[in-house]
Amino acid sequence: MKQDWKPGTMIYPLPAVMVSCGNDESEYNIITLSWVGTICTNPPMCYISVRPERHSYDIIKKNMEFVINLTNKKMAFATDWCGVRSGKDYNKFEEMKLTPGKCSIVNAPLIEESPLCIECRVKEIVALGSHHMFIADVVNVRADEEYLNKETGKLELAQTNPLVYVHGNYFELGAGIGKFGWSVEKKKTRSKK
Repeated sequence: MKQDWKPGTMIYPLPAVMVSCGNDESEYNIITLSWVGTICTNPPMCYISVRPERHSYDIIKKNMEFVINLTNKKMAFATDWCGVRSGKDYNKFEEMKLTPGKCSIVNAPLIEESPLCIECRVKEIVALGSHHMFIADVVNVRADEEYLNKETGKLELAQTNPLVYVHGNYFELGAGIGKFGWSVEKKKTRSKK
């Protein structure tokens, strides 16, 4: 039997990402978010939702660019720390010994330790209430060569051990149970001789 609860945000798990922003080193910052996602494939678009009182909000709004840096188990401590400390008080790159890298398209820094960095340009900001949604075009993706399949060139994203957020807690993914479309694949049958 189910109970009614007040309306709330209960869509989990979500990626725990570190969003980097800033036009030059003096304003570089990192904000940890899970209110992030894909909104369109063609053209590639995504969103992040940020509270206006967060330090990164004004930096992103001013520059209209940011980088979504996917995280993994190795980055778990830094991911959490950058979510509970303010860039007003700390240089998060220095404190967490993270390396700001140069992007190919945007001026915001990427995080070199991240397995996948998604360069974004803001198209629109939508005020929703507690959070404002930054709707953005994905203008470039930088993938760590360590996770590229040597034979196919395909990114093996599951091998990065992505970090996910579930209702206040961080988790790593478990074993795979199938691939897209596996439920309707035709079984190969042996031909009889």
